[in-house]
Amino acid sequence: MTSIETVGVVGAGFMGSGIAESAARAGLAVHVYEPGTAALERSRGRIEQSVARAISGGKLSEQEGTALIERVAWTEDLAALSPAQVVVEAIVEDPAVKAEVFARMDATLPDALILASNTSSIPIAQLAAATAHPERVVGLHFFSPVPVMRLVEVVVGLDSAPPAVDTALAFAAQIGKTAIRTKDRSGFIVNMLLVPYLMAAVRMYEDGFATREDIDEGMKLGAGHPMGPLTLADFIGLDVLYAVCDSLYEEFKQPEYAPPPLMKRMVAAGRLGRKTGKGFYDYQ
Repeated sequence: MTSIETVGVVGAGFMGSGIAESAARAGLAVHVYEPGTAALERSRGRIEQSVARAISGGKLSEQEGTALIERVAWTEDLAALSPAQVVVEAIVEDPAVKAEVFARMDATLPDALILASNTSSIPIAQLAAATAHPERVVGLHFFSPVPVMRLVEVVVGLDSAPPAVDTALAFAAQIGKTAIRTKDRSGFIVNMLLVPYLMAAVRMYEDGFATREDIDEGMKLGAGHPMGPLTLADFIGLDVLYAVCDSLYEEFKQPEYAPPPLMKRMVAAGRLGRKTGKGFYDYQ
């Protein structure tokens, strides 16, 4: 089985920082790339805060926390990721932007065993088509917050070679995640099942069928879910959820995947959930 020593993360946002922290916690060297010092500083701050919480909660010692942060390097130079055997892209959920980044990664990082995307909905084949080596492109879909959530979906693209898939599975295991393998269809396993459920809750609330609190309490107490669907939608981010809905509807043309009008208006108004302080609930 392939043993990974160095990981590259392209994108220093919330998900990219979480992936970097998880890899560093497993003892791997990590290089985080973002073309901007402000984003890199925010990433460093996120990881330092997360590590501080782990130390205060007794999950890491001071020495382990310091060592974890020292294993992460932040850079504005994509070529600095050249030692990485595994490179994970975690940028904005935009097919054109991701394709351009994959073309650059493919040209700049020829020695990486795999180029993986953390996309939650964009076809891996579409991203692989932007490269000269589609056989090493796979999906590695992590769940938020990455240091806490143990699941990773390994997405096998049309041209993903078996050694690339094996490397992705080995990497997931090495950083303590449970991997499930899925074909390259929009939404993969989890979102294909989750999105119709969440959209049904949004439509129920939009139609005035029940209050947001009763919808959430019903699923928590009646179905044993840790949080209700509207709380979960706020947690995911309504903009992220809207993009996933659009991708699923584009692929399958089934009404259960279409985002309700209320979602479109909330996204337009900047009410994106917990990250903006207001979504279906007020977090300010």
